[in-house]
Amino acid sequence: QVQLVESGGGLVQAGGSLRLSCAASGPTFGYYAIGWFRQAPGKEREGVSCISHSGGSTNYADSVKGRFTISRDNAKNTVYLQMTSMKPEKTDVYYCEAVWGIATMRTNLYDYWGQGTQVTVSS
Repeated sequence: QVQLVESGGGLVQAGGSLRLSCAASGPTFGYYAIGWFRQAPGKEREGVSCISHSGGSTNYADSVKGRFTISRDNAKNTVYLQMTSMKPEKTDVYYCEAVWGIATMRTNLYDYWGQGTQVTVSS
């Protein structure tokens, strides 16, 4: 079992950058693939990025390719999402999720998730 805590959200201007962190508890963190998802009020949760347990494989939603970078430090039990050139789209809550298996952009395949951190991009 793994517990996840997201941090790093806040208010950022369009074009700016923000780095989210997902800190995990448990000695088996290195065996879990991690995904970042976001959800706007009244909308479905959508995949943003995911990373394999080793960090050797990553995937991104088309909407964030070239702007967001996912990475992980298994020694620190932490996954990061570096967001740059942020667009004034909307306010989203970003969640990190963990699965013992293959990294995927499908939130319904994940087993654990955190409470989320809110990101607001102002124009």
